[in-house]
Parts: sequence; structure tokens; C-alpha cells
Amino acid sequence: MPALTLEMISLLSRIRELAAIASSLKALERGVVEAIAARLSHYNWTGFYWLDPGDAETLVLGAFIGEPTPHVRIPVTRGICGAAVASGETVVVDDVHADPRYLSCSIKTKSEIVVPIRAHGKVVGEIDIDSHTPAAFTEIDRRFVEETARIVGAFIVERCGRTI
Repeated sequence: MPALTLEMISLLSRIRELAAIASSLKALERGVVEAIAARLSHYNWTGFYWLDPGDAETLVLGAFIGEPTPHVRIPVTRGICGAAVASGETVVVDDVHADPRYLSCSIKTKSEIVVPIRAHGKVVGEIDIDSHTPAAFTEIDRRFVEETARIVGAFIVERCGRTI
């Protein structure tokens, strides 16, 4: 299994620090997207989507860094984001324009990774990252984003109780 880069190890350390001091989930979200955007240049759009507490069939946009998106609410039956939540598995797409599930946000986007966030044994949201580079996300990126999702999920369990 390939090792994380030193930059990713350092960034995960920072994300753990943020989780230890964040006053709320919103504050943690903001800190995570800002830290990732500042340090991983091939991550051109980074954001969170959360299952709507009033409608578990809809994802709602949380904090993000990157160009604005028209997709502020996504049915879990649509898009790569919906596919990740529906399957509960990480989805990596090397060429978004060749994937019929892709909901276009930016003509610049070439590849995408979406990682579910779990809390209390169920998927509650996800981290969505787009890149302007085709096939930008390697196994190393997958491991990094999955660990980030675990940190956020643990924060929810430890600090947010039963709801987010």
C-alpha cells in the first residue's frame, strides 16, 4: 500500500488539531476545506455535503472552497455525490465527462473523488473533491480523504451527540 506524502501526513495532523479545538461542526468544516485548499494544489474544489436531517434522500451543501456550484441540494439518486452516499463507498472518477452520473459544476473539472462520512454507524455526509487534472486522485489521495472523513465522523460522534 503506498504511503501518504509528508504533506498529507502534516495536513492530517492539522485536521486532527482542528477537530480537537473546533467549537462546532461548521467550524471544523471550514477549517478542513481551508487547510486542504491551501496545501494540495490539485484539489481545485473541496466541499462537504450533508444528508438533510429533514429529508434523508437529499444532500445539502456545507462549507466549500472553490468556484460556486449550482448544486446546493442533490438527491441521493443523482450524481457522483449521490452514488457515494447510496453505496456508502468511496467513488473515484478519473474522467467526469465520461461518467453519465456526473452533475456538471465547472467545465474545468476533469476528475472527482467523493468519500462518505460515517457517524453512529451510518453515512451522514461526504467530502467531495474535484480536480482540473484528469485522473488526479491516486490510492494515496483516497487514503488521505478517507482518513479526513474518519476524523470528521469521529468529531460528530464525540462532539455533536446524535445529530449534526
